[in-house]
Amino acid sequence: MPWAKLRSHAKYNIATSGVAHWKLRDLPIKIEDLEISGPSFYGFEPLQKALAAHCGVDANRIVAATGTSMANYLAMAAVLKPGDEVLIEHPTYELIVDVALQLGVKITRVPRAAGNFALDVDAYKRALTPATKLIVISNLHNPSSALADEAAVRALGALGVRVMVDEVYLPAAFELAPPSAALMGDEFIVTSSLTKVYGLSGLRCGWIIAEPALAEKIWRLNDLFGNIPAHMAELASVIAIGELPRILKHQRARIDGNRVALWKFLDSREDLEVFRPPFGTVVFPRLKKGSVDALCQLLRAKYETTVVPGKYFAMPDYFRIGIGGELDLLEEALKRLGLALDEL
Repeated sequence: MPWAKLRSHAKYNIATSGVAHWKLRDLPIKIEDLEISGPSFYGFEPLQKALAAHCGVDANRIVAATGTSMANYLAMAAVLKPGDEVLIEHPTYELIVDVALQLGVKITRVPRAAGNFALDVDAYKRALTPATKLIVISNLHNPSSALADEAAVRALGALGVRVMVDEVYLPAAFELAPPSAALMGDEFIVTSSLTKVYGLSGLRCGWIIAEPALAEKIWRLNDLFGNIPAHMAELASVIAIGELPRILKHQRARIDGNRVALWKFLDSREDLEVFRPPFGTVVFPRLKKGSVDALCQLLRAKYETTVVPGKYFAMPDYFRIGIGGELDLLEEALKRLGLALDEL
């Protein structure tokens, strides 16, 4: 996160994993729709109902949270205690591992399948021990955008322990997305937000879906952190949720167009090896020869461009490219990436 906040910014930034920010002017919000304070305690009822309808679950299964990262923390902290074991996919979003470290639990990494980053249920079955209390995956997978289908997710849930699924990127699979794991049984905990695929990160509208008793426990744990959320953001989030079909249609057109430019670039590069999913906002190429760190340093210093070094996913030969921005920016960034690769 210090790298993302302090060193990822550049004129041509393709390090970001979400889509371009949606503008307030493009939401049907008037100043009289907002208020500074309101009746928000263990959930703001209109937001709870809106999220429940959006996710297809009862409102008593929804816990509002400040973005997906806080949702992940609260969910993991509610079910894990020091000495427990958690199985976490490899590679994954760095903060998932950091949460487990902060909670003082034993971490066992379970690799995604080589080549296409597929979810390997048998690998999780082999890794289970009596101390295992939680399995953590992302779907779509961060950093590769690989999709775990319904059968694979259900099979993971049948292993006898809770499974947390970070689904913040799942809407970017569009009609190919399986049902949310939240609809597959009480053994699943799902986290998500309006950030990555909708471009509504400033609202900090995240959530956790869990069986009701666990949801209540998470609400109480959040008293230590969130307590009372920003009410204006809650009100704006209710309005934004009503606009999600329109927003998603717009963002899909952007992502699909950008993917064409990305594939054209990758077709020209024999020095990169990459799994090409037909959806998602990121890809994760492997540099066949040379140093990714050197590439990233050259790219930033000389070409005013940033990608995410793979070392932040414990995969130093890889780097992550985000395709959720403006097309002209992406095309110029890819051109500069090509120049840096040629120079190396």
